[in-house]
Amino acid sequence: MAGPTAHPTKGTVVSQEKKQSLLEGFKAFLMRGNVIDLAVAVVIGAAFTNVVNSVVRGVINPIVGAFGTKDLESYQSCLKGPCRVNASGDIVSGIPILWGSVLSATLSFLITAAVVYFLMVLPMAKYLARRAALQKEKAGVKETLEVTELEVLKQIRDALVAQRGGQSG
Repeated sequence: MAGPTAHPTKGTVVSQEKKQSLLEGFKAFLMRGNVIDLAVAVVIGAAFTNVVNSVVRGVINPIVGAFGTKDLESYQSCLKGPCRVNASGDIVSGIPILWGSVLSATLSFLITAAVVYFLMVLPMAKYLARRAALQKEKAGVKETLEVTELEVLKQIRDALVAQRGGQSG
């Protein structure tokens, strides 16, 4: 019964090497610039969410409340019969559809998307377009300079060839 036997020291060496390489890989992953940028974006996004929520609660909800209830979250419809609520606020009968909270979340999303687009994406796109145009313009000027330098060098060469031809003839 001679089968493959595991060598106890080889298994531990391989597992230690694997652990070290996993830790090194994880460390390299964390040290990339993208991970840090993503962490900063998440933190700023969380803070920005509070601003958007306060705008929705403080501005949008009262505007909508001018046409109905003051709290957008309280808009709801009942699916099965009238919804009855007991004194503690629990629903006793009926199936409520809380479409006001969906509308509120949708408005929050649209406001967030609009602010991000108009205050961050659009200006950055314009900046990058201007920068690309300037780089393209600089490349064109450099190419023109290289062409004119080449033309001048050709003229100098032709003049030297003409001088040599005139002296030997």
